[in-house]
Amino acid sequence: MKRIRYGQYVPDPAEEIDLGDLLEQLRDFFLESGFYSRFGHPRTADQGLEQLRRALARILKEHPQVPQNLQREFQQFDENGPEQELSPEARELIDRLIERLLEEGYLRMEQSQSRASQEVGEGEVGDPDPHVQFELTDKSVDFLGYRTLRHLLGALGRGSFGRHRTEQLSTGVEAEAASKPFEFGDLLNLDISSTLLQSVKRAGLRFPLDLDYGDLRVHQTEHHSSCATVLMLDCSHSMILYGEDRFTPAKQVALALAHLSRTQYPGDSLELVLFHDSAEQVPLVKLAAVKVGPYHTNTREGLRLARNLLRNQRKEMRQIIMITDGKPSAITLPDGRIYKNPFGLDPMILDETFREVSNCRRAGILINTFMVASDYHLVEFVKRVSRICRGKAYFTSTVNLARYILMDFMSGKSRTVH
Repeated sequence: MKRIRYGQYVPDPAEEIDLGDLLEQLRDFFLESGFYSRFGHPRTADQGLEQLRRALARILKEHPQVPQNLQREFQQFDENGPEQELSPEARELIDRLIERLLEEGYLRMEQSQSRASQEVGEGEVGDPDPHVQFELTDKSVDFLGYRTLRHLLGALGRGSFGRHRTEQLSTGVEAEAASKPFEFGDLLNLDISSTLLQSVKRAGLRFPLDLDYGDLRVHQTEHHSSCATVLMLDCSHSMILYGEDRFTPAKQVALALAHLSRTQYPGDSLELVLFHDSAEQVPLVKLAAVKVGPYHTNTREGLRLARNLLRNQRKEMRQIIMITDGKPSAITLPDGRIYKNPFGLDPMILDETFREVSNCRRAGILINTFMVASDYHLVEFVKRVSRICRGKAYFTSTVNLARYILMDFMSGKSRTVH
């Protein structure tokens, strides 16, 4: 006879903790821009095993599904630093969470193999290699972008996404304007009432109706265009100076924009350009590991790179979203050398920067600037950039930076100049 024995259920925190919530709490760890380690190596991310363990301990010390004895141990581990040793139970919990994040595809290790996945004996797993670096995967970047987007849009009230609107009209299924005479090439989305009325006006009311080609009327809809966007992020050293981290919110904006572009605007493209002493294109999946530095602001080189990227895009709308907090203080000379002058607004640097802004305008590229500073001379510089390229300038703070950019991106205010 079959028998079933019931016992008390003892939850396993390593299996009960939701990985999505855990990854969202680790967001600041992976998106850290160097604000708390400004005197370290500026362009390298320190996201090794011990740093990840300490970040998890900081989260688990207040997690409701972790036993109280382990919460106290994690709190001591977070407060005492490297000299504090974890018990085998606490270390096993953290390492099991790391393994789950790796197994579910939220994290990847820089090295191809690790002792964490090599069996030492039956039922035993080796300790992870302390020298590996952990990075976000495409799955985790998209997940964080979705969570960030949902959080930001939740504060904006009701609204639909839609697509980028222009001032042109086209034929389609959803009627949004008065009907028009049918022309060759239009979708045959007939406005039946207008077509019959036009026939009656021309030939009078008789049966059968005398319907002619010229009587055909079709619905009009708003013409939706595709947009190519380059997000320019200023990662000069000033982005973490003056007691404020401005680069981390900018990285969160990039993640939200990437998710928004992929899910709601599938015809759009989004590229990322970092500018500092020079400029470079960075894949969005690598953005989380980027920190600020070097120290100067080569706005002209960033605009030049963004213009070259957009030149190859066959989109109806092309725009640059530039996030910066400082004046241009460097340019790249024809021989490849970098001329730097961090003291005041150098006339030669300004002239070369404005010349590149004019090149963007001639190429049909719109520049929208989001300034996270309020210095008078910097404000005047941004205003002149906006006048040259007929773009917009927003003077924001890190608190509302993301909301301003997302609202502008979705509302379609950045339209093609007709």
